Amino acid sequence: MTAVVQTPAPVRPASARRTRTKNRSTGRAVLHTAVLWTASAAIGLAIWSFLAWWYGPTTIASPVEVWSAARELAASGVLWTSISASAQRILIGWALGVVIGAPIGILMGRVNLVRQLLDPYIEFFRFIPPIAFVTLAVVWFGIGETSKIVLIFYTSVFIVTVSTIAATVAISESKLQAATNLGANKLQIMQTVVLPSSVPGIVTGARLAMGNSFLTIVSAEIVAADHGIGSMIWQARNYGRIDWTFVGIIVLGIMGFLFDRVLRVLSTHYLSRYGVK
Repeated sequence: MTAVVQTPAPVRPASARRTRTKNRSTGRAVLHTAVLWTASAAIGLAIWSFLAWWYGPTTIASPVEVWSAARELAASGVLWTSISASAQRILIGWALGVVIGAPIGILMGRVNLVRQLLDPYIEFFRFIPPIAFVTLAVVWFGIGETSKIVLIFYTSVFIVTVSTIAATVAISESKLQAATNLGANKLQIMQTVVLPSSVPGIVTGARLAMGNSFLTIVSAEIVAADHGIGSMIWQARNYGRIDWTFVGIIVLGIMGFLFDRVLRVLSTHYLSRYGVK
């Protein structure tokens, strides 16, 4: 008789099974989120349509009217010009606020003399809303791009500075002492301990500053701007087009959502080793 040798079935490694399980869980989570978002959007549109029907088009524009107005503004080029102008002003002013506010916050958090000198100014100016400086910004910098960018910078720099100070002050003394015991000088401690530990606070301040930038851009563009979302909303008031106003509001919300989401993805991807989530 010839012996029949059975080949054992290949054993799939546990890591492969875990990967498949993780992928299925991720797929279910994405599907679940998509369903919830779709249901939420449908409910929101239904409530919006009811309110528009109840109060009339002179008070609340319906989703259909807003969509029609958006297509009208897009076809004329006004919508894209406004989005481009506002986005450019926000990004430049916000970036300047982050680049300048983060180092100031680190210095104020670590150097007591710098904190004592600058803290009164930070605490004074951060409570003055940017809209109070709109007229002065136009007088000092003109009606061009500089005045709007300066106002965005003003609303961003103090938020980033305060958030960075809080993150820097919260650094554990044991980390600093351990670096000192290993022979690190002040510059090395700043590079290897203080700066990495401050990154989450800087990112949090940057996200908060981005939100405040959208609050400022509308008032800045209403006062002195030919293009921009704020200018478009103001023109809608002058022409009695409430549907244009709704378009501007919705576009601001979408822009803010996208900007914040991109910032979150980039910071999580590139700065996760510093504890950014």
